[in-house]
Amino acid sequence: MRILVTGGAGFIGSEYVRMLLGVPGGSCEGVPALEPARVTVLDALTYSGNRANLAPVADDPRLRFVHGDIRHADVVDEVVAGHDVIVHFAAESHVDRSIAGAAPFVSTNVLGTQTLLDAALRHHVGRFVHVSTDEVYGSIDAGSWTEDWPLTPNSPYSASKAGSDLLALAYHRTHGMDVVVTRCSNNYGPYQFPEKVIPLFVTNLLDGGTVPLYGDGGNVRDWLHVHDHCRGVALVQQKGRAGEVYHIGGGTELSNKELTARLLDACGAGWEQVVPVADRKGHDRRYSLDITKISQELGYAPSITLDDGLADTVRWYRDNRSWWQPLKAESAR
Repeated sequence: MRILVTGGAGFIGSEYVRMLLGVPGGSCEGVPALEPARVTVLDALTYSGNRANLAPVADDPRLRFVHGDIRHADVVDEVVAGHDVIVHFAAESHVDRSIAGAAPFVSTNVLGTQTLLDAALRHHVGRFVHVSTDEVYGSIDAGSWTEDWPLTPNSPYSASKAGSDLLALAYHRTHGMDVVVTRCSNNYGPYQFPEKVIPLFVTNLLDGGTVPLYGDGGNVRDWLHVHDHCRGVALVQQKGRAGEVYHIGGGTELSNKELTARLLDACGAGWEQVVPVADRKGHDRRYSLDITKISQELGYAPSITLDDGLADTVRWYRDNRSWWQPLKAESAR
């Protein structure tokens, strides 16, 4: 099997690549034996893409890295040819950045996905796994979203992802392409770029700094370890039904204030290091995914508890300053 992973040098994509290639600790019970003959990574290496994320598999002869942008049709056409499966992680994904400027999100997430879909159709790729987010649903006060819930995104980021989801599903309905869509809850774990809330808070606290808490801290998110997310994507790649959407969740909801308390405790810090800030524009109050479908159809269940996952994540950032300190220094310029 020849698998193309877009965004494979990013946080989630690189975890998927490490898992596919069987890095110790990168695979576990419950991951389908996909046994790729070749894994190609296509990544534009924007600020959040990092070749160092692939260091554990850099010498694997099955791995090929291509530095390229999914918006560039000629590059995409050349890379897609000869692959059996595309697993599409590549996206602009930071909500605050999308509020400051939406254009890169529309061009990458919508037009880039369309470029990939066209190439996959042209080259008769066997399966296209489109990786998306729970943010396409907007906000939910009570209960949990099922896969047939209407899409009501509230940020430019989530609107661009909703558009790409609809495009991917349209290629299934129009052209009969073997497309499946996954939507996940908030990811955390090693190698996450330190602009996202958990690595931002952990790295700031490890340096004795302060952390910002939006509004009243009451916004609620479900937390999913990146490895459980990739296990779910692997199950969908192997056994998901064409034309379907599958939710991948972690099963633990916390308010931002509750999450902050856990991170303060894990880093040996106190509330004096928390700085209240004005709430984000259009800040969704609560996300919650119903994972009944993927659990019953494909046998998915999260395997990493939030307590264990957060402890391991804090330990990883504490032990890998050489990975994150240059990234924070560069982004501060």
